[in-house]
Amino acid sequence: MALTPGTRLGPYEIVAPLGAGGMGEVYRARDTRLGREVAIKVLPQHFSANADIRARFEREAKTISSLNHPNICTLFDVGREGETDFLVMELVEGETLAQRLARGALPVADVLRVGAQVAYALDRAHRAGVIHRDLKPGNVMLTKSGAKLMDFGLARATDSAGPACASGVTMAAHSRTDAMNSPLTAEGSLVGTFQYMAPEQFDGKDADARSDLWAFGCVLYEMATGKRAYEGVTQAALISAIMRDTPRPLVDLMPMTPPTFDRLVTALLAKDPDDRIQTAHDVKLQLDWVAEGSSRAGAPAPVAIERRGRDRLAWSISALSLLAAGVLGIVVLRGGGAPRDIARFELSLPSEITAAGTPRISPDGRYIVFDGVDSTGTVRVWLRPLASLTVTSVPGSEGIVGRPFWSPDSRYIAFLAGGKLKKAPIPGGATQVVCDAPNGYDGAWSSRGIIAFDGDAREPIMAVSAAGGTPRPLVRADSFSIGWPDFLPDGKHVIFMRVHSQGEGDLMVADVGSGKKRSLNVTGGRTEYASAGYLVYGKDRTLLAQPFDARAARFIGDPIPLADDVSTGGNGLSFFSVSRTGTLVYSRAALVQSYRLRWKDRTGSTLSDIGAPGDLNNIGLSLDAKRVAVRKMDAATSNRDIWILDTVHGAGTRLTFDPAVENSPVFSPDGNWVAYNSGRGSSGRGTNLFMRGANGMGDEQLLLRSPKQKDLNDWSRDGRFLIYTQLDSATQRDIWVLPTTGNRTPFPFLRTPAVEAHPRLSPDGRLMAYASNETGQVEVYVQQFPGPGGKWQVSTHGGFQPTWRADGREMFYASTDGHLMSVPVSEVGGFTPGVP
Repeated sequence: MALTPGTRLGPYEIVAPLGAGGMGEVYRARDTRLGREVAIKVLPQHFSANADIRARFEREAKTISSLNHPNICTLFDVGREGETDFLVMELVEGETLAQRLARGALPVADVLRVGAQVAYALDRAHRAGVIHRDLKPGNVMLTKSGAKLMDFGLARATDSAGPACASGVTMAAHSRTDAMNSPLTAEGSLVGTFQYMAPEQFDGKDADARSDLWAFGCVLYEMATGKRAYEGVTQAALISAIMRDTPRPLVDLMPMTPPTFDRLVTALLAKDPDDRIQTAHDVKLQLDWVAEGSSRAGAPAPVAIERRGRDRLAWSISALSLLAAGVLGIVVLRGGGAPRDIARFELSLPSEITAAGTPRISPDGRYIVFDGVDSTGTVRVWLRPLASLTVTSVPGSEGIVGRPFWSPDSRYIAFLAGGKLKKAPIPGGATQVVCDAPNGYDGAWSSRGIIAFDGDAREPIMAVSAAGGTPRPLVRADSFSIGWPDFLPDGKHVIFMRVHSQGEGDLMVADVGSGKKRSLNVTGGRTEYASAGYLVYGKDRTLLAQPFDARAARFIGDPIPLADDVSTGGNGLSFFSVSRTGTLVYSRAALVQSYRLRWKDRTGSTLSDIGAPGDLNNIGLSLDAKRVAVRKMDAATSNRDIWILDTVHGAGTRLTFDPAVENSPVFSPDGNWVAYNSGRGSSGRGTNLFMRGANGMGDEQLLLRSPKQKDLNDWSRDGRFLIYTQLDSATQRDIWVLPTTGNRTPFPFLRTPAVEAHPRLSPDGRLMAYASNETGQVEVYVQQFPGPGGKWQVSTHGGFQPTWRADGREMFYASTDGHLMSVPVSEVGGFTPGVP
């Protein structure tokens, strides 16, 4: 019997009905003691007489009371008035996700935000041993403070020895209308809503956390498309579709869906629970990562490295790069023929890493290392166990050039940094110097304890004992550049690449003792030997595995394709690595997405777009805001050049044409010139500073040549100074100043053991804002320029990429948790920042 307004259940006074289903009623009520409004869930009297249902109802109360979380509806009280049992819960104002979906799909940003909140709630429930078992849009409430997971009426406590904790008292979302037009809830052996039930539940198996994740995958699919993942005109047809069919890919229905989100939903909807993502925590991390990747237009500037002659684009990592791992079953590299039993998954970058280079997997398949850039722009080596989400940096690897590589026993990694070849024990320990290697880049470690590393241009491949010593030439170059060595299992032969010019080269093999070399008569890119008897190499962004007789050092079969859209640098450098266990890790070129420049107001609303989308980065705006200089990558050639875009009409003009990488454009104050850094004309990994007329006319002018890697950041309003950062093996990244007049001798503004990055001068040229990790966390600081003078900290909980408002009365910066922050400033006391 329905309760009328004014009815009292203990201290709670019924105000109005909120909804009614076949199994119970929910009311708005007032707590007369505390003067607050609550929701009352009432168990009907004909169920109250059933001892089993009452016991389940009480267990539901205990289940909800154990879950204290901002994204889970809170239980306040439980009681009994006469013959009426009831739960008192938080009154959640808003609309259900089902009501919102009645108006169509959600924007991608809302899908990711709401999805992450629901995943957070599920993670809390699962950690408490609670399986929801009825996750669906009707049980998610959208409120001003975020999503709330509702209705644990069918929940089961996994550590309970009793029967399933399912009262069946659910919200009014359980409709009495046609079964295929609204969700179904079944009692007994099948509990839940059929459209969101996992295949294993229809097989009579107990639902576990992975069953909730299946339902969550269905919810995410529906949020993104406005359509249910599974439909059927009858109950039998619906169950058959769930057991047999695969939903249409999200990108087919919604082309703007991030591919990484599509793959996440696909993984959640795997028929076998063992093939799904296993925890809600991992799902939340992936959703956060996809959301972050969709909004990193303000991420730190990329680092682009050029190797003279043979490695013009050795690795060029964008602030929007992602690290992906494709895991291919061992059978792929053990039996002949086409690949079988392929399994793939993605590894996302943590928030502190803005870009990543080539991943290298350990020979035992347990770890991945890669060269990555943190939010200060510092390149270092990062380590991640495959069985963990934790990523740690390797001490002493700051300023690494090339890529790290493994010892054969997986106990050490080696890398080249600061003109030294170094090795570091894994998972931790003191980094040791093996030898001097002023021009070293990439290497390999043999089973005989020899490390080989290549050099610059036409320098030989060198060899040194892993225990230390003086390097000696291993393979000498002829009229071509050589590099990227990899040892065969016997340690007596080394595979390498001979580069004719830009593009792919010949695969070669050399005898370690004599240095005698010969061609393998195959054209390809960087090569690794897989212990199953294959050489794996890249060709035209495809990874190939070709049967190889290691004893005779020759190919014995045709190549087998392993993966497409693999990231590549210059001269056939493919970003991949393979372990002895047959696990392949690689960076996917397909993950580099297209981005658009966009004007937004201070509320975040879009005002207009600038030009066409593309692989855009390194934005430099003219003072009159009529033009923007941007680094753009050509998808066909992978060249990265500076373009000038008209901010009103969107028309674009290419400013640089050299195959070298150009980066970090800044306009002169009068808008007539654009300065930028480029690897052109530099040796090794250094970059030089150039400028050219913004209209594209006239010759390019060299501003500064030096062997160190630099990034240009700012041009003072009076035109007198260019501000840039420079890598140093002793002091990491420092801030330097280049005068534009006189003898133009650069001088350091800030050179400390900490990393200093993103310097920007105030409009009056009196103050320098920058980011530094001097405290262990990256924060924004201001110092007087050119100094000496005061120093002030501006950010309070992490920040980078500071900039100034045109009148100098306000600063902006990016917070490390992904927000654009503003800070009012005044000149009182020299400089006084307000509250961010």
